[in-house]
Amino acid sequence: MTCHSSRRMPPAMWWGLGICNAIWPAATATAAQPFKAEKPRQQPNVVLIVADDLGYGDLGCYGAHTVATPHVDALSASGLRFTDAHAAAATSTPSRYALLTGHYNWRRSDTGIAPGDAGMIIRPEQHTVADIFHDAGYTTGAIGKWHLGLGDKTGTQDWNGTITPGPQDIGFDYSYLMAATGDRVPCVWVENQRVANYDATAPIQVSYKTPFPGEPLGKTHPELLTKLKPSPSHGHDMAIVNGISRIGYMKGGGKALWEDENIADSLTRKATDFIHREAGRPFFLYVGTNDVHVPRYPHPRFQGKSGMGFRGDAILQFDWTVGEIVEALRSEGLLDNTLIIMTSDNGPVVDDGYADRAVELLGDHRPWGPLRGGKYSSFEAGTRVPFVVSWPSRIKPGVSKALVSQIDLYATMSALIGGDPEAGAAPDSQNQLRSWMGKDSKGRKYVIESASSLSVYDGEWKYITPCNGAPYYKLTNTESGNAKEEQLYHISEDIAEQHNVAALHAKKVEKLKAIIETEKNKGTSR
Repeated sequence: MTCHSSRRMPPAMWWGLGICNAIWPAATATAAQPFKAEKPRQQPNVVLIVADDLGYGDLGCYGAHTVATPHVDALSASGLRFTDAHAAAATSTPSRYALLTGHYNWRRSDTGIAPGDAGMIIRPEQHTVADIFHDAGYTTGAIGKWHLGLGDKTGTQDWNGTITPGPQDIGFDYSYLMAATGDRVPCVWVENQRVANYDATAPIQVSYKTPFPGEPLGKTHPELLTKLKPSPSHGHDMAIVNGISRIGYMKGGGKALWEDENIADSLTRKATDFIHREAGRPFFLYVGTNDVHVPRYPHPRFQGKSGMGFRGDAILQFDWTVGEIVEALRSEGLLDNTLIIMTSDNGPVVDDGYADRAVELLGDHRPWGPLRGGKYSSFEAGTRVPFVVSWPSRIKPGVSKALVSQIDLYATMSALIGGDPEAGAAPDSQNQLRSWMGKDSKGRKYVIESASSLSVYDGEWKYITPCNGAPYYKLTNTESGNAKEEQLYHISEDIAEQHNVAALHAKKVEKLKAIIETEKNKGTSR
């Protein structure tokens, strides 16, 4: 019995709807591969670094030539770089939910992009990756972007007191988090479920419904937008904090309000402090960077250095964060026995709400690499992400073509440390430790991806279910992948998804469609 056991309930209690069609959740589904412990002589530390909106083609080790990422490239050179790795979803909240729970986001109806005052989406009854480590005696930490909700119900948080439930209720001993994203209020750090540097003279109020009288807004006081202005059509024109307008309304905060140019420094310092503080015992550290999500306003030491405007500068800043974390591990003599996983929550977006000239200054850089689509999209660039795994004492450097998914973090980490998975938890997670360690070159039989619709990809062919959604997102200049007809792409020969060959391969369509139906129907009988 663990200290969190009283708060758990089986996944059968979680009900939800699907994307374009109703999809019921798994109730008693088990992982496709059994959990099998592979316990090293000494328990490794684990650091999970999740970038925000970083594309498959944004890093030097993935082919970028116009932006330099030496620290990530060095990390890649020391470990395995995966070329066929996937997030579970093409946007942040659902992707991170699946990553930490091993439960597909589309099995629930409440895992869409969360507002800043959302209640906690991962409920205390659920078992998470953090629980796996916590129950094994690890110290656990979550630092940076959260975007999974805080408190019990939307709009009921006490921003001037203790916010509960929170990360501590799902396995994290320490947390220092942005409640949502940089473009959403509240614009404060929340440390161990209380606002950090709280200013009692400026009590915090947050609303996503009505503005606060007398508080200037981006749309009414553009002269106060001294750092970034919103794109005219995106709606990032509400509360103004640090010379940048956001989504949502906020009053107060005072000394607790963050400064965007210091966000990376703040979370990086907290991450390295955690490493130094916990160096004497095994730890699991989740670091979610704000880079390269909007609003992009890097520290002055990075501004103008990439030649691609603030988005390119933010990539440099992300690379610096990775380098600082690696150096902290090295300085404590922990690097050889630390498993570092570096990835992104979803694919890239260039114009996502602010007039930062990201499109104009992109030049020859292709954030999506050879792929089609981007963030929000059912095409490959929406969910195929960078994925680097480094463990100097155990993983041989190289490049892997194995098909892997972030949904497998739970089962894989359980196998890594010889943990005891909670019965019924993480029903969609598979033990892929052999693949992540470079001992299996094939990986999963297939991955399920979600955006406006579901798709399945088996490493060679990809099927996208029909959906009535718009085929093009004008706001972000992104192809959605939505179509009323079935789509089938021979990815191994057509990675850019230019040729829909569904009409030519009816048997392959039926085979892949059957996989999705099987996944949708798992455990629906009660």
